[in-house]
Amino acid sequence: MKAIWNDKVIAESNETVKMEGNYYFPESSLKKEFLKESDSNTVCPWKGTASYSTIVVNGKENKDAVWYYPNPSEAASVIKNHYAFWKGVEVVE
Repeated sequence: MKAIWNDKVIAESNETVKMEGNYYFPESSLKKEFLKESDSNTVCPWKGTASYSTIVVNGKENKDAVWYYPNPSEAASVIKNHYAFWKGVEVVE
């Protein structure tokens, strides 16, 4: 699987985890040079508190387009150290 935005591969892995229709990529698959931490957080009743990152490619930003659960609940422990994408990020095989 690949996560692509603005013609750049942001993450690539054959070991993603699919949960609630989203593919979560292992942290080791991220190209962190395209990511900038965000102060945004949201709370999922069963997964826990999500943190976000903004994608920056060629001077363009996609705010909070990446999310992850630094300390997921036990029920969602399979996505610990995994990142998911939205806001126009294309996830393809």
